[in-house]
Amino acid sequence: MQPSPLLGPIVALVGWSLIMLVWMAVSRRGAFKRLGVSLKTIPPGSRGSALDSSPEAKAQWKAHNYNHLMEQPTIFYAIVLALVLMGFDHPINVMLAWGYVGFRIVHSIVQAIINVVAIRLTLFALSTLCLASLTIHAGLRLWH
Repeated sequence: MQPSPLLGPIVALVGWSLIMLVWMAVSRRGAFKRLGVSLKTIPPGSRGSALDSSPEAKAQWKAHNYNHLMEQPTIFYAIVLALVLMGFDHPINVMLAWGYVGFRIVHSIVQAIINVVAIRLTLFALSTLCLASLTIHAGLRLWH
């Protein structure tokens, strides 16, 4: 049995999330080094978000994006898996799922490098439109 083509976008977005995790760790490590912070000097209970108000705030952009990849994409995974379980891997759903992933990856790159909110908002809205369409398709499939 051939796996559903809808599984590809799930694997791709998980892979991208792991890339962002590594990018975030490298970025934070460099920022900590430039600030003279080490694991030995960090007080108990400190959080990476403390960098938000430092001269190295730009290093946090990757962390903010990684957090975003742990939020809305969770419902993307759920709806795509629901479509797979329904056997509804129609080409339009596959295109929408890849569209969602593509918009999220571009959103990540924009947020990590230039962080222009107007661009990020547009990309977020486009990805959300893909997600809403997938959800409507799943709902219609259940209804019929």
